[in-house]
This record gives sequence, structure tokens and C-alpha cells, in this order.
Amino acid sequence: MAETKGTQDRTQVGTPAPDYAFTDADGKSLTLATFKGKPVLVNLWATWCAPCVAEMPTLDALAKRETGKLAVLAISQDMDGAKKVLPYLEKAKLLNLVPYLDPDLRFSVGLNASLPTTILYDSEGREVWRYVGPMDWSSEAAAQMISEAK
Repeated sequence: MAETKGTQDRTQVGTPAPDYAFTDADGKSLTLATFKGKPVLVNLWATWCAPCVAEMPTLDALAKRETGKLAVLAISQDMDGAKKVLPYLEKAKLLNLVPYLDPDLRFSVGLNASLPTTILYDSEGREVWRYVGPMDWSSEAAAQMISEAK
């Protein structure tokens, strides 16, 4: 399990989700507005980021547990993610995470985010909190944070 060694940041509460484009594994362009209507948990990660990789199994379990209630988006910040992300997810048997790619690093640069950073948006697309650093997404602390999703 990933360690919970990050910090929660609420300084951006109420800020609208950015309209940065990212793609799915097939190259289809999406934005966070695509998921409006249900809470969205955006996890910015990369295959080269050890703390990111450590938390991925618990994020995968969260995605499975919250299916239909919370969209869990793991958006890779790998510049050549198409070559790395799918093989990584398959090898790690992370079957509940849809591979999303941001090869232009719009999220990490635009949000000035270090990796891993996870942001919860409400069903209207407004930021609830962000968590900077690794988190055990199967922990009680994570469940309490996720319960704020509306």
C-alpha cells in the first residue's frame, strides 16, 4: 500500500476545473467537462514517479469501489505516455483505471502541480480539495476525504 505522506490543500476551493484537453488511449480528446454531473477525482501521475506508482493499486481499488458514484481519472504526465502507460497498467494488473494521457503536461504545468497530485472536483466541476503527495486511497483518511464529493 502507498504511504499517506502528503498534504491536503484547500486554497483553491470553488475554483472551476481547468479546460485542458487530454486524451484516452485511442487518442480521443476529452476535458474534465466531459465528466460533469458526477464528482471527479483527478490523479496526476507518471510511470517514472515512484510515489505515484506506489499509490496506483489503491487508486485502482478506489475506482472499482466507487464505480458509478465517482469518476477516477488517472491522467499520466508522461511525455511519451502512449508507449509507457498501457504496458504499465497491464503489467501491474490495474484493470479499473482508464488510461488517460497528457503528453503536453497541461495539467502539471498549468496547475503548478508536483507528482503525485490528486484533485477532487464536485459534480458541478468545482474544486473541493487537492492532495499533494502519495496517499493510500484505501485508507480511512482517504474515505473521509472522498466523502466530501457531492
